[in-house]
Amino acid sequence: STRGPIPGAPGVLRGGLGVACARLIVDAPPTAELEPMSSDGKTVQTDEADMGMTYDELSLFGRLRKLEHCGPLSLYLQVVKRWSRKVETALSPRVVAEKVKHFFRMYAINRHKMTTLTPSYHAEDYSPDDNRFDLRPFLYNPGWTWQFRAIDSAADILERQHDRRLDAASASA
Repeated sequence: STRGPIPGAPGVLRGGLGVACARLIVDAPPTAELEPMSSDGKTVQTDEADMGMTYDELSLFGRLRKLEHCGPLSLYLQVVKRWSRKVETALSPRVVAEKVKHFFRMYAINRHKMTTLTPSYHAEDYSPDDNRFDLRPFLYNPGWTWQFRAIDSAADILERQHDRRLDAASASA
């Protein structure tokens, strides 16, 4: 239905206001619209596919990096711990390692772009406009050699533990 309130929608769209296209706008996948739509009018490009992670993952990684001051290894260990609690959606430690390394690789490559911004109002502790709150360096080696090696070592250990738990669970079933 295109009538009625739209849960989770921002501001004016939340009430629906009888605007038939409001639900289409709210439900549309986020995209930079840099690639043309397919011949049947479907979006070909999405932000999450381009980024290689969901907005929820990006938000978690960004908050841990900034508010908890996590570097690559500590962020990895935090995320593995949080995500392993959800058995139905648990990712293997190796998959989590790849996501965290991808995040930090992209962070290192793009961090310098956040150092010159127009003034803006910040109403909360976390904002992607880093330089207002984060005085860490803005030029990083995107290889994160030591950190990524440490993540790989931790992932190997955690992957073996993960496999043993799965084997024990399937043996008892």
